Amino acid sequence: MERLTKQQKKFVTEYIKTLNGELAAQKAGYKDKDLKTCSLELLSKRIIIHEINKQLKEQITSLRVNKGYVIQKLLRIAEFSLEEEDIFDKDGCPTGKKKLRDTSAGLKALESLCKYLGLNNETDEYKDAKIITISNLDENKI
Repeated sequence: MERLTKQQKKFVTEYIKTLNGELAAQKAGYKDKDLKTCSLELLSKRIIIHEINKQLKEQITSLRVNKGYVIQKLLRIAEFSLEEEDIFDKDGCPTGKKKLRDTSAGLKALESLCKYLGLNNETDEYKDAKIITISNLDENKI
């Protein structure tokens, strides 16, 4: 079975940190004049891809954060941020108008939630939502 060299291991470590093949190749000590080509060659090797996936899986497992927790927190942030609240005048009296608490934070949370659930693929057709409430989430179905 083929094994990674020390330099390849360093490349994998740097690639996971930066997700930049050229920079990872440079930091791993590759001296090739064309680091882009060098990184593309490294990233085309099965053993390199396998090691990247293995290390990423280990990192995710070591965090011990389940998907349901992340989804629940993002939903709470979005709901809280997009709730309406009263607008007060300079004397502290309600004006009868309302505004959203924090539109920017709410939209960011929704965007992150879509990315996390894989709903941002432009090639995908519209899919009906299957999650009704947080209490119905099943870790194995996410």
